[in-house]
Amino acid sequence: MSGKLTTHVLDTSRGIPGSDMKVELYLIQEELGVEQAVLLDARFTNADGRLDSPFLEDDLREGVYELRFHARAYFETFLLESGIHTIWDVIPLRCKITSIHEHYHVPLLVAPGGYSTYRGT
Repeated sequence: MSGKLTTHVLDTSRGIPGSDMKVELYLIQEELGVEQAVLLDARFTNADGRLDSPFLEDDLREGVYELRFHARAYFETFLLESGIHTIWDVIPLRCKITSIHEHYHVPLLVAPGGYSTYRGT
């Protein structure tokens, strides 16, 4: 059984899924003390705030990964009309994959003024 990396976005300010948010996946590599982020994939969340398919479903390997959630672009679609602004631009969440057989679920709960995450199931 191979593992996978999944995510979803919940907009806690409106109590709805965070649909149509761009999410990028990077592999973080270090060579000679210099860190490099290598873009592996970029997608948008669906109407349920999830990706249509997992990241790394068939090619999960051990390492450090970073999910980058494009929060500003998401919030600007509706906040500008209300006069509310967000300080978030791109929210990076790093996780370390230690077993290629596990399911790593990294959700983002986001609002214009804050965000949190946890390891889901």
